Amino acid sequence: MDVGLMVTSFGDVNLGDIAVRAESQGYDAVWVGELWGESGVVQATEMACRTDEIGIGTAILNVYSRSPAVLAMTATSLARASEGRFTLGLGTSTATAVEGLHGMAFDRPVRRAHETIELIREFTAGTGEAVEYEGEVLEAANFPSVETDVPIYHAGLGPANRRVVGRLCDGWIPHNIPFSRLEDAFEEVATAARERDREPDEITIAPYVPSAVSEVPADARETLRRHVAYYVGSGEGYRRAVATAFPTAADRIAEAWREGDKRAAASAVTDDMIADLGVAGTPEEARDQLRTLVAETGIDHPIVVVPEPASSEVTETTIEALAPDRL
Repeated sequence: MDVGLMVTSFGDVNLGDIAVRAESQGYDAVWVGELWGESGVVQATEMACRTDEIGIGTAILNVYSRSPAVLAMTATSLARASEGRFTLGLGTSTATAVEGLHGMAFDRPVRRAHETIELIREFTAGTGEAVEYEGEVLEAANFPSVETDVPIYHAGLGPANRRVVGRLCDGWIPHNIPFSRLEDAFEEVATAARERDREPDEITIAPYVPSAVSEVPADARETLRRHVAYYVGSGEGYRRAVATAFPTAADRIAEAWREGDKRAAASAVTDDMIADLGVAGTPEEARDQLRTLVAETGIDHPIVVVPEPASSEVTETTIEALAPDRL
């Protein structure tokens, strides 16, 4: 089974060490995020330089804090450093991060994503001709493209962003769309792809799979409850995604979170929600859940994400239990 591992944060453990370990355990790719603290680009570079065969991806870099030209240069450099193993994963991020951290207006995020990806494609086309681009929010002129063959994935959550995936991208990184609704959500991607004479089956579906494994199943499920509560409570887009399958519960979680009662928000996450949004249980239960998830959906590349509420013991058990060599 083709399985990736998200290596955003494991306490004080060096992410390069995690990448080396993931490669030895048969993971097909390691993915690194970026919000605050350290540069995901530098971390991805270290992982590329310390490994030999495993794929390296960003999941995600936002389309605001780096210009399309910088993202194109980054992709070119990481493709070279990894000897062709790099995938550029992009997304709009959130208003909280873009405005609060980067001090930029979270303006027209879907259009920004579309034009950023379009421009990166032109900057890396290798035609040698000067790129001339004038969009609604971005423009560029007078710099020649470089030749770089890097897959571009996009974390399109809502319908409009999913259409960006279908029009322009090699892969889709959904997050918090219930797995039972994934096929319906992908239809938006597929329709947009067909409109551009693209083949939908060639677009890789690579969702985050929040995963918690413990010999005490209740501990694993509690980790996922807290994870789901955080996203549903703090992000309207995530609440809407979860509400496609669990509207009443999603509203209850969001309301409790807004009132500052995080414990009640986590308690409102039902077992059915956990089963439809992630993997949780003993090592054997979790392996069975992951196998079933891939077998019964259109998922091509599940990205195992250990939620930040996880204890160090749960983190270690999850990485070990869901390694492809154990599946």
